[in-house]
Amino acid sequence: MAEPRVPGGRGAEIDLPCGESVHVHDLDMGMREYECACGANHAVVTDVHPPSRFVPEFLVNVLQATIDTDDDLGEFGTPHIMGVVLEEFPQKVVSENVEEDQDVGYALVWLTDFDSRQLHEIVVELLVELMEHAVSHAEDDDAMAQFEDDMLDFEIEEFVEQYRREREFSGPHDQAV
Repeated sequence: MAEPRVPGGRGAEIDLPCGESVHVHDLDMGMREYECACGANHAVVTDVHPPSRFVPEFLVNVLQATIDTDDDLGEFGTPHIMGVVLEEFPQKVVSENVEEDQDVGYALVWLTDFDSRQLHEIVVELLVELMEHAVSHAEDDDAMAQFEDDMLDFEIEEFVEQYRREREFSGPHDQAV
């Protein structure tokens, strides 16, 4: 017997920012992009993807140590990162809670109007802004000056290129399906 397609339930159909839709069972945990019928590749992120998908583990550790979360998702992680992206680009990101669907292996999924590389650049930019905001609240002029100096030499596109190359984000799971 076929299961009904209930939003957030088993067999959910997700409406993409482009107007197309995708069945949640067409998305797997290792997928980073979805090749859409609209002709674009949409970044795919699930709650099981570690934040180190976007930034090095040492930075993840710093973020987790300094950012207090007031939700039931635990320490700062991928859901929080994607929440920031969703807040910044509400028309370009869709999310779905599929925790009731035990066949997919994840509870939350986000799809964006951006491909995985562009999303990666956006995430890094937003995390830099978050860090700058945190440093500004530290009331330490030397720390703020040092951060600003460091950011003068930081190129997001170059960082993402190198990070993706080092993390080998060009494997079979980083390709459109």
